[in-house]
Amino acid sequence: MQEKLYTTPCGDIHYWVNNSPNPERITLVFLPGLTADHRLFNKQIAYFEGKYNLLVWDAPGHGASWPFRLTFSLMDKAQWLDEILCAEDLYHPVIVGQSMGGYVGQAYAELFPYKLKGFVAIDSAPLQRKYVTGIELWFLKRMEPVYRHYPWKSLLKTGSKGVATSAYGQALMREMMMTYDGDQERYARLAGHGFRILAQAMEADLPYKIPCPALLICGEKDHAGSCIRYNKAWHKNTGIPLAWIKNAGHNSNTDAPDEVNALILKLIEGL
Repeated sequence: MQEKLYTTPCGDIHYWVNNSPNPERITLVFLPGLTADHRLFNKQIAYFEGKYNLLVWDAPGHGASWPFRLTFSLMDKAQWLDEILCAEDLYHPVIVGQSMGGYVGQAYAELFPYKLKGFVAIDSAPLQRKYVTGIELWFLKRMEPVYRHYPWKSLLKTGSKGVATSAYGQALMREMMMTYDGDQERYARLAGHGFRILAQAMEADLPYKIPCPALLICGEKDHAGSCIRYNKAWHKNTGIPLAWIKNAGHNSNTDAPDEVNALILKLIEGL
């Protein structure tokens, strides 16, 4: 995978693409969750490399995509993603978004419904306003002080063990969180901003329809927020297939990579 830069008015986005991608082939676009980075999809990159075009990024403000002005919206992220795809001559995206990455994928579907070829949400949730309560939106917009005042060592422990059940998944999340070690202020600002733009996108009350073949994946032990409840409702209301991953947490692609990879492959082969 080759690291590249895309310059925006707010800063540079670092992303990785495989060498010599074929514009005619499907492109798997891996979008990590809030405060995670491209390493979240190491097991997926290793499995799919050589089979399809691949693109993964450190989302704006995350990992190597720093410094970055946190003045952007969720729609800005989706717009920048499309500009990166166009710059790389990649025109058949299948977005695989984990948690916040799944929300970016839905924003992309809203802006570019005819471009998206497939969508996989991993431990994410629907972006439509009807799924969330007023009190949930209220809390989403006020999370920054929580992360600023939470003892860092405790946050590091709960942040890693709370999202994964496997030793690999927990160690990887801890490694990604250590990017912000010594700069809890940055971590708090990044998380707070992410939750705020999520709330704002929900309050916009747009359709956020998925116009392509899609799959919902959720760990049976996903205790991050109300992901399990959201996914049950999402599946019931839309009919999008929902795959439950046994003994997996919020980062189910790190807890059960083989199973998740097989599910992604099945969706792609059916396109």
